[in-house]
Amino acid sequence: APESLMQALEDLDYLAALDNNGNLSEFGIIMSEFPLDPQLSKSLLASCEFECVDEMLTIAAMVTAPSCFLHAPPGTEEIARTRWRRFSHPAGDHLTLVNVFNAFKAATASPTHPGNTEKWCRDYFLSCSALSTAEAIRAELVETMRRIELPISEPDFGSEGNLLSIKKALLSGYFMHIAHDVDGSGNYLMLTHKQVAQLHPFSSYYNTRRIPEWVLFHEFSISEGNSIRVVSEISPHLFAELVPQYYFSNLPPSESKDILQEVINHLAPVSATKEEQK
Repeated sequence: APESLMQALEDLDYLAALDNNGNLSEFGIIMSEFPLDPQLSKSLLASCEFECVDEMLTIAAMVTAPSCFLHAPPGTEEIARTRWRRFSHPAGDHLTLVNVFNAFKAATASPTHPGNTEKWCRDYFLSCSALSTAEAIRAELVETMRRIELPISEPDFGSEGNLLSIKKALLSGYFMHIAHDVDGSGNYLMLTHKQVAQLHPFSSYYNTRRIPEWVLFHEFSISEGNSIRVVSEISPHLFAELVPQYYFSNLPPSESKDILQEVINHLAPVSATKEEQK
């Protein structure tokens, strides 16, 4: 449909993948080397700047592969949620997926459980095939990074600086996927389309007391009850720092946008000073 094509071109433009003539920019050409969605490709390239490549490679592989969480058989849902809690990260689902992948790799390499990876996955209600697919995707992405000579930073998962870097890398590609809890009960207004969605049941925030006010989400699913999947908490200040101004100015009016505009106005003098220093 022409509308879909125009929307896709507009998204590529927001991601700096197009030049003024509508052709791929130099940055867009590098983005196109990766077999990923443009937003994910942009986040992976941004991770080179923020030195969190190792972690972003894992996140990219995990969100590209099928969901690793299995639907628990009737009567075992609470057991599954308890098992998944072992991997839960307070910062959200993207970091939780890193925990799951690292635990899978450790189980695969464990000398005490040789060839028993499938049982480990069953015990934790995880899909062994999905995690194996993520492992293969990650290896392919590493190969692509090396082929085009991009730096791969050392793993530093767990440090405060690394957490902030991952969020910055994600926001660099997914600033169009921001949602705001408008009533404090988990009804998230998506800034771009002004639709309201709820957290997906597989989210680490689902059925918890702490509902983040602002989140970055990987995708929106109508078929699964208007839910946002793979969400992580972000701060309005971080969003204001990384969002392209021409994208923000095109957002439809909303109370959420007004809140962000106040944050941007507050940050403006600081940004101007930084620009002068550059």
